[in-house]
Amino acid sequence: MNNEGIFSLTLASITFLLAVIWGGPFLELLRRFRIVKQVSGLQPESHDPKSGTPTMGGLMIIVPVLVITALLNIVNLVRPVTGRSILLPLGVMVAFTALGLLDDWEGMRGMRRGTGLRARIKFLYQLLIACGTAWILYDTFNVHSLAIPGFPRKIDIGWLYLPIAVFIITATSNAVNLTDGLDGLAGMVLVTAFIIFGFVGLLQDQVYLVRFCFTLVGALFAFLWYNFHPAELFMGDTGSLPLGAVLAVVALMTGQWLLLPLVAIVPLMETVSVMVQVGYFKWSGGQRIFRMAPIHHHFELSGWSETQVVQRFWLISIIAGLISIAFALL
Repeated sequence: MNNEGIFSLTLASITFLLAVIWGGPFLELLRRFRIVKQVSGLQPESHDPKSGTPTMGGLMIIVPVLVITALLNIVNLVRPVTGRSILLPLGVMVAFTALGLLDDWEGMRGMRRGTGLRARIKFLYQLLIACGTAWILYDTFNVHSLAIPGFPRKIDIGWLYLPIAVFIITATSNAVNLTDGLDGLAGMVLVTAFIIFGFVGLLQDQVYLVRFCFTLVGALFAFLWYNFHPAELFMGDTGSLPLGAVLAVVALMTGQWLLLPLVAIVPLMETVSVMVQVGYFKWSGGQRIFRMAPIHHHFELSGWSETQVVQRFWLISIIAGLISIAFALL
């Protein structure tokens, strides 16, 4: 392992320690102001006791990452674009965090208590942010290529990159949001994904991207300290929306976005299960394929414990991640 890899792992450890330390006071703050989850009827009855658990836990991840990344890169912000490129995932993180905060707040204290923002409104905001991000990648950073495993050179796809990038950012943000339904599930899947793309960035000598990924890994491990079953803290849309979007941006910046469906295989499964369930329900006039969607609820209602679902889904994520690394090395 080179010096950059060692530094990135050290950075993850430092981020973990700092985030865990501030996690306790942050949790007490959420409890004091009653920033808590209201469980909806769209989940199994076994989730009812989770109502009243503090949410907006994504801030526990986002804030340390923003602070540490800014401190690490503040000297380099005046350098060429390769140094300033880290501003893009940071900006995407801030924008989607604001959307997630609004959605969580609306679900707790707003007129749509228990449900959050209307899906159309949330999707429109996601689409606008994704369009701006795709244009910056294409125009400012000159990123409009596709890496195919086994081929030595990336393929320039020109303007087609724009709609593809918008779709990837929006879809991944929503997919991670759907995955965030069981204690520890989204966090463990995201840890695996950012480790994989951190490794891909290391292969490409994208120093800033590697550091950013492992900073996220450290913060996610700290969040999992409080989110493992039984969870003391939920991620909320405040965390799932920005982290999904940032994962997509990181994949796009490496050019290895063809690996994303494999790296994020669990969020992909969750999304497909919802689409199939809704589509079949409408087509059949009220029948269902799964007991409940997303698919993690189907396995819960089939007799798996919450811990079993999370552990087995994580194993799937790890295996898919190892295969992704193999493809990246071709």
